[in-house]
Order: sequence, then C-alpha cells, then structure tokens
Amino acid sequence: MGLVLSLDSAHQRLVSNQDLLLAGRTIVLGVSGSIAAFKAADLTSRLTEAGAQVFPVMTAGAKRFIQPLTLQTLSRNPVASELWDESNGWQPGHIELADQADLLLVAPATAHCIAQFAHGLAPDLLSSIHLATAAPVMLAPAMNGKMLAHAATQANIATLRQRAYHFIEPQHGMLACGYEGAGKMATVETIVSTVCDFLG
Repeated sequence: MGLVLSLDSAHQRLVSNQDLLLAGRTIVLGVSGSIAAFKAADLTSRLTEAGAQVFPVMTAGAKRFIQPLTLQTLSRNPVASELWDESNGWQPGHIELADQADLLLVAPATAHCIAQFAHGLAPDLLSSIHLATAAPVMLAPAMNGKMLAHAATQANIATLRQRAYHFIEPQHGMLACGYEGAGKMATVETIVSTVCDFLG
C-alpha cells in the first residue's frame, strides 16, 4: 500500500510539474498499427493531465489493437481515422487540425508509417495531416527488430532526421513477435517527458 501511495504521489508531482509546460498546447497524437498502440491510452491520459489538448488520429491498423472510444474518452476530443468522415461534418477537418497543432506526435510509429512520411505519401488521414502541418514531428518507432534494422527503414529514418524530425528511440527488450532486440516503443514516461522538454 505504501508503494502504491508513493507511486501515486510521484505521478501527481510529475503532472504538477508538467502542467505549466503543456497548458495551451495542441498535440495531434498519431497512432499507427502496432501492438504498442494499446499504450496510446496511457499516453493520451498523461498528456491530457499535463494540460495539453490531445486530438488522437488513428490508422485502420491501430483500430485493430485499441478502440477509438478509449482515446476519445481519455482525450475528451473526437478521434479521427477516416478522410471520408469529413464529408459527414466531422470537425475539425484535417487541414484545420494540421494548422492547430503545436506538435504531431506519432506513437507508435510503424515501419509503414515512417516510410509514408519519408516518401511524402498521403493515403490516409494521418499521413495527410503529416503533409499539411507545419508543426514539428516527433516519432516513437515500434516494430520488429529486423524491420527496424532493414536498410529501407534505416534509410527512411535517415531521410526524416535530415528533415529535422525528432525521434524517441525505441528500447531493447522482448518484442510482441517473440524475438528479443531493438524495436520496443519507448515507455510512456519517456515519451511524455520528451514532449514536455521539447514544448517547454
């Protein structure tokens, strides 16, 4: 019980310290199709508690791992996932959302998402917002270690680094595929701390 109280107190202090840093900030949180997408719930909650307005944008793959309603409830904002939803009156539209963003944070960022960004492709809502925003882009990669090490993925990452994109390095550990190695998404605490340092 003492440990739980201690952890709760530490979390409250963390939120209190970060509150001033993220208040008034708008973060578009891209969630792509990795098993690490389930961590987007905690990430959304932490960023919202820290004062940010979080607008989740989910790819079709992400919705296979986590329900949009979860992120909508935690962010208290609508979750966007389809370009065609805008014809039904969804607001803000992807251009407006791209204009409002102080940061486009993609966590998890799959190899496919990174490739789309590197090559300027825009087949879905997240990649369209990426092309439309002037906000800084921060990526937290999550994928199989062999996919991360592949020359194509490394070339795409290098291209984005040259464009001044920011990366939150993946961890080494046991991956969902059963392999141990690099490619595990950074912890939620690390991502939140990095965002606060950057926007602060």
